[in-house]
Parts: sequence; C-alpha cells; structure tokens
Amino acid sequence: MAYITIDQEFCSDDYDSLVVGLAIDIGGHDSGGHRHNKDQLLFSHHGCMVITLEGVKCVLPPMRAAWIPAGVFHNAQMNNVTHYRSLYFDQSLQSQLSREMKIIDINPLLAVLLERMSMWPFDKPIKEQVNSVNLLIEELNLATESHLNLPLPHDQRLQKWLVDINNPDFLAPRLAELSALVGASEKTITRIFNKETGMPYQSWRQQWRLLAAVELLSQGQRISDISYRLNFANDSAFISFFRQKTGFTPLNFMIEFK
Repeated sequence: MAYITIDQEFCSDDYDSLVVGLAIDIGGHDSGGHRHNKDQLLFSHHGCMVITLEGVKCVLPPMRAAWIPAGVFHNAQMNNVTHYRSLYFDQSLQSQLSREMKIIDINPLLAVLLERMSMWPFDKPIKEQVNSVNLLIEELNLATESHLNLPLPHDQRLQKWLVDINNPDFLAPRLAELSALVGASEKTITRIFNKETGMPYQSWRQQWRLLAAVELLSQGQRISDISYRLNFANDSAFISFFRQKTGFTPLNFMIEFK
C-alpha cells in the first residue's frame, strides 16, 4: 500500500508508474532542501506547510495543494500536519502539466482523486491508472490558483534580516523600522523590493501578513492573538484586512477549507 510511517524510506524514482501516491501522518517535520526528478503535488487535510523554493515562500493551509515541477529545489516545513498526501508524476507526462510552481484550490472532484490516488498500491498496473490520471491532469490544468506566495528579495543588505523568515518570531516591520534595522534608506529598500519582488515594500509586507495569518489560523490560534502578533490596530482591522485579501473572514476561511 502507499500508506507509510514517518520512519520508512521512500523514493518516488524507485517506482515505474504514471503516478506514484504517498499517504502519511507526519506531525511536525522539516524535509530539508531537495529536488525531485518527477513533478510533485502535495497537500494535507490538517495542519500547515511552509514551502520555500527558489526565492519564493509559500504557505499551504489545509485542503490547498502545492504543485512543484521536477527539478525545483525546495524545502517543506510542516506543523501538526496530518493526513499528508503526495503524488509524483512520471516524466512522460511533463508536456501536459504546468512547469511553474503554484498553490491551487482543491475542488470536490480533485479532493476525491487525490485521496484515492495517494492510496494506490505502489505496483498498480499502468493500464489501470490511465483514466484517473487523465482526469486529474484535466482538473489540475483548470484549477484556480491561490496566491499564497511571497517572492523574497536576494539583496545582501536584507539577508541577515530574512534568514529567519520561517521562524515564528520573524516580523515584517513598517518601512521606517526596516530602514533603521538594515541600515539602508527607505528609498533604497523600496527600489530593492520593486526590482526583486515586483512590488513595493508596503505591498510585500501586507502579503507577508496574509501568509502569516493563514499559517497561524491553521495552527488554531485565536483571532485576537493573531491580530496582536501581526501588529494590527485591533481585531476588526485584522478581520477587515483578511476579508479584503481572501473574500472570507478568518473563521470562515478555516471552515471553508477544512
């Protein structure tokens, strides 16, 4: 079966199949930086993953899926993740699949396909996979993208500050505070962020707050605590910000995607 325990070794390249599925209850885990020779699709039913890859940080809340093309160097940090699911796609399918990393929404049909295929036996005959694989590819190519990602600047003046971006204590301060912290003018910081992330620092900071909020909500933290942690004036300001960015209140966001 494709269900394994955390201490079992697994390498998708060991299996000659259109899609190799993997299911595991993983808890807390840091995958370390690595690459796959196959495209990967991963998600979980509970808990939150923070995925860092090639200059982009992504937050993966429950029932969203991360698409990671073959060869992309990435690291996945997991917090209280259960019912982890992952699919690995044979290289012969790459021409039919996206070559860009993205986070996608999982509709009911995708959820059923992912759950079923993640439980496939490792030796499932290819001829028995074809119909499901074709349907999955169609759904993946039609899936709505969730913009839960954050491009990271690589300018050396910011690296000491950014090194702990996945640390729970990391904070994206206001522009004036960041200027004093890194020893660069506000004008210089704005120029760096516009050039290297495609957005001014203030917009980058708001996107960081959104990803941090999703991660904290996935951990079950209270709205009042999140509002305070992310430096909102009050709970109402945080709720309004979150609704503007996602279309949901914080509470409804978590209910919708559980």
